[in-house]
Amino acid sequence: MKHLLSATALTLALAGAAAAQTTLTVANWLPPSHPLVSELIVPMTEQIEEATGGTVVANILPAPLGPPPAHFDFAVNGVADITFGVQGYNAGRFKTTNIAELPFLGDSAEAISVAYWRIFEAMLKDAGEYDDVKVLAVFTHGPGEIFLKEGDVASADVMQGQKIRVGGGIVHEVASALGAVPVEGPSSKAYELLSQGVADGILFPYESVSFFKLIPQLSDAISVPGGLYNTSFYIVMNKGKWESLTPEQQEQIDSVTGEALARMAGQMWDNADAAGLAAMEGEIEVVTATDAQMEAWKAALQPVVDAKIAEAAETGVDAQAAYDMLKAEIAKETGGE
Repeated sequence: MKHLLSATALTLALAGAAAAQTTLTVANWLPPSHPLVSELIVPMTEQIEEATGGTVVANILPAPLGPPPAHFDFAVNGVADITFGVQGYNAGRFKTTNIAELPFLGDSAEAISVAYWRIFEAMLKDAGEYDDVKVLAVFTHGPGEIFLKEGDVASADVMQGQKIRVGGGIVHEVASALGAVPVEGPSSKAYELLSQGVADGILFPYESVSFFKLIPQLSDAISVPGGLYNTSFYIVMNKGKWESLTPEQQEQIDSVTGEALARMAGQMWDNADAAGLAAMEGEIEVVTATDAQMEAWKAALQPVVDAKIAEAAETGVDAQAAYDMLKAEIAKETGGE
């Protein structure tokens, strides 16, 4: 009888432990092989499980629940517990992201992403754009560069009249200000746009040109010191699911998200960009923008910078102060201060 009671107690204890475990669903719209998934989202789920002692586990869904622009609302509405995406895919919805996407911020996605999280925590979250979710991280990909089928890569007017594929966010305005004709299209359609002659080139980080197999379609690249733009990303959680966790679990998850997750995201992009650049060797000629080009482009893009800061300020935050803080935090991360 004693052994029977002990076995029953053990069974009940194990059942209680299993019942206490919370499983989070993570929506995904990218191929599992994409570094954003394999080197960020997967490790994030592992770290959440480890930090919570296995009381919270995360399951990445095997198929997309819908198109990329829908994923923020999937988190808002609880269709999935955790989602990630690009704020720029929802045009006009997120104005504070302008600040992190501006030209010439830096060459390290890690430095920019960490600085971005810091200004988000200090200032940008007050805009209320993310009030309906729990924000686990905001970050950017690596600096956007210029890739062309052909062109005078030493000219400040190299973009003039070129049909350039662009995605969401500030990159459309950047391309237009430099004289290009923006061609809208998702990353997944970039190969098709280039191969069919709909686009003459693309603004992308090194990683994306390699991952989307665009190298054979392009011959020249201009590396822009500081980058022509950055694309902002989010990782968010359903607010009700977050609030259903214990304070201890919330604290444990906070310990592996926020700045730590933004840093991991930036490191992931930097590593992927390095691999992407290496893959171009002997295939695409990469040159660094000249001083004359940089001077001309900075002048041409200053009105875009001013307009985007003004747009961010419409949310009620001090956008200029946030921009100044962002640059100062990037400098700290890169040893500039």
